[in-house]
Amino acid sequence: MKAHPSRLGPQYAPQIAELEKMCFDQPWSEEQCRQAFAQPAYAAFGMPGADILLAYISLYLVRDEMEVLNLAVRPECRRQGHGRRLLFLALQAGRKIGIQKACLEVRESNFPAISLYEGLGFVQCGKRPHYYANNENALLYARDMGI
Repeated sequence: MKAHPSRLGPQYAPQIAELEKMCFDQPWSEEQCRQAFAQPAYAAFGMPGADILLAYISLYLVRDEMEVLNLAVRPECRRQGHGRRLLFLALQAGRKIGIQKACLEVRESNFPAISLYEGLGFVQCGKRPHYYANNENALLYARDMGI
């Protein structure tokens, strides 16, 4: 059965936190995930499976700008297009509400993510040296939404 992307609500906080632990060195806690949904600028989309969350993307939408906060795909579900589908969905939704620019940051060593972002029109526009806990640089990417 193929998972379909959908908007996520606070009831998904435990599954988002579980996915965060699988994918990130500094994951959001379940409480942080739950609190994020209380913020008007926050939105999340996901690929719910039968009883697990296969992938999710979280965003801040402020005025005419979208910031991609996190994009995570379960390790065993990678390279199946889930991340691309979610990012594409977020960009489409942003365009519909008048978002003019999308931005994000990514670890310099995360080549699969960089390839995904560049493939969907993001361009590197900066660097944050020693940004992550392990002193790895963050690359800043942005995309004109072409409205």
